Amino acid sequence: MDILVIASTRKNAGKTSMIIGLAQAMKREFGYIKPFGDRLFYRKKRLWDYDAALVVNTFNLESDPEEMSLAFDHAKIRYMYDEAMTKERLSHMISVIGENKALVFVEGGENLTYGASVYLDAISVARHTDGMVILVVSGEDGTIMDDLSFVRRYVDLSGVNIRGVILNKVQDPDDFRETYLASVEQMGFSVIGMIPFTRELTYVSVSTLIERLFVKVIAGEGGVANVVKNIFVGAMSGEVVRQDPLFRREAKLIITGGDRSDMIAAALESDTACIILTNNIVPTPAILAKASEKNIPLLLASEDTYQIATQIDSMDVVVSKSETEKIAVLGGIVHDYINIEKIL
Repeated sequence: MDILVIASTRKNAGKTSMIIGLAQAMKREFGYIKPFGDRLFYRKKRLWDYDAALVVNTFNLESDPEEMSLAFDHAKIRYMYDEAMTKERLSHMISVIGENKALVFVEGGENLTYGASVYLDAISVARHTDGMVILVVSGEDGTIMDDLSFVRRYVDLSGVNIRGVILNKVQDPDDFRETYLASVEQMGFSVIGMIPFTRELTYVSVSTLIERLFVKVIAGEGGVANVVKNIFVGAMSGEVVRQDPLFRREAKLIITGGDRSDMIAAALESDTACIILTNNIVPTPAILAKASEKNIPLLLASEDTYQIATQIDSMDVVVSKSETEKIAVLGGIVHDYINIEKIL
């Protein structure tokens, strides 16, 4: 059984996306664990990691997401386990999850340091499990070089099998290859994949917004699978907004007050993915009927427009189990840009 520890230098580098893509490309039976959960998901009085639930639901794994994480809180695990017990628990989890499997993916925390004080950072986990580390690094070219230089100079990698590095969300792969790749290889890192920035992966579905913002669908339920590609905050009149070039963009999310009938009417007449109505104000029955007719979801939120816009701006762009097209894109990207044979 192969154990692959997927780690990243920074938050939102794309670890879960890489696991989904690798699992599709490798076509091997696999197990998955995320020892230190950092994206808590609470449903029906049960707590698990969002990424664990996503992998389980995407691939119909038999494992329970609750059993895929050892802990969610530093204080609790510090009280319950020392280093030896942590290693023992990890070994037990892998033996159970990986039974009759050819491969187990172990997802690290949000960055390389996360969980270090309780021996659950990605490097410690790799040592505890004899796993091979795949390091996912993303960002601007300079940021990628900074992160790899820091890891090489200051992170103790003794006894750790760094299988390779995946450079993710690279803006200009040809330029990076020509300018920086030789320096990366001189550091001793094997680049097993360089994935270009893919705008489609930054889009979010309406169903994901509903799930993450805890808003209520009051009309247009038939469009919850719509994909949001642009965001527009509606703080002007309907007549003025029609002249704004930003308003004419495709598949947009409109954030506006429920009492702004002119703005909502203008949105319903344009290429709109959904509308979030703030301040808990329900529009007129005529608007509700028109939204349902056009399958443009109206989402009712209790917060004001600024609060909703801030929540969306700070939201992690993660894959949802309902975003089947995005999941398929991930599989294709990994197949096209990652050297699978170098990994195993």
